[in-house]
Amino acid sequence: MVGRGAAAGEPSNGYRFSGCIPANLLPFTADLQIDVAAYKKHLRWLADTKGVTAIVANGHAAEVSSLSREERKRALALALEEVGGKVPIIAGVYSDGTHEAIELARDAKVAGASGLLIFPPTIFMWGAQVKPDMALRHFSMLADGVDLPLIVFEYPPASGIGYSPETLSELCKIPTVVGVKDWSNDIVAYEKNLRALRASGRPVAMLSSFTMSLMASFLVGADGCISGMGSVAADLQAELLAAVKAGDLAGAHRVNERLAPLVSVFYAPPFVDMHNRMKEALALLGRIPAAHVRPPLTPVSDDERHRIRLALRASGLLD
Repeated sequence: MVGRGAAAGEPSNGYRFSGCIPANLLPFTADLQIDVAAYKKHLRWLADTKGVTAIVANGHAAEVSSLSREERKRALALALEEVGGKVPIIAGVYSDGTHEAIELARDAKVAGASGLLIFPPTIFMWGAQVKPDMALRHFSMLADGVDLPLIVFEYPPASGIGYSPETLSELCKIPTVVGVKDWSNDIVAYEKNLRALRASGRPVAMLSSFTMSLMASFLVGADGCISGMGSVAADLQAELLAAVKAGDLAGAHRVNERLAPLVSVFYAPPFVDMHNRMKEALALLGRIPAAHVRPPLTPVSDDERHRIRLALRASGLLD
């Protein structure tokens, strides 16, 4: 769900994010332009899915690194136009420079986004973990530059661009930081991060992106999830979260067993192909006409397409 109620110094729209938040995939035509009709259909499916409380546009799942600034603005505008009246739209801010990130954030604010998902600059991989003041400066400048709720994107520790629990705790002191998308992919690191959030004294949401072990992260503790795989299986992810919240472990295990084949095929090595595979799944399900991806990504092979089809059948999503 998305709650309201801003305190002094917090974002004026007062959004609080929880529940199942899929990051949309972005369909392309054969000439690799945005397929507007397919995109709108995909967005409607997400917004109409029970348990979906918001949608992330311009995230990794949307191949944001291949989108120009104008294309990001258009993709966000289309999402807001099609389903913004039904669910809040969170805009991804993907940039290696703070000043450019602020400009992208302002674009999202003008368009009408309800919040921002802030990607870490890749320059952080060169040692920023021992210089937490870099992350604090980046987020503080973003908070000063745009009045919208910020969600911190936490990467795996091994990536070099993840934040330590201590740094997350400091980031949580920024009044407009309202959530952390935790993609630590390590249940020990996840729990440490969760403890840091809960000890911050502020209502900062823990939004699991630990999709390869979503049930485990829900059991440790989560307010919801942000997941590219939600573009394929938001209904199952929302059902899993509801079962865990209700203490129905048997029901949660049943849903988790349906998710397991999808997790196995989408996140198999090489990891870089995860969203290509998810697009292929949408095509097999008839939700988009084709699984075109922009370079340097490459289409899946026939063998892999067959494995995706088998996984969809095993999960009960495809007859």
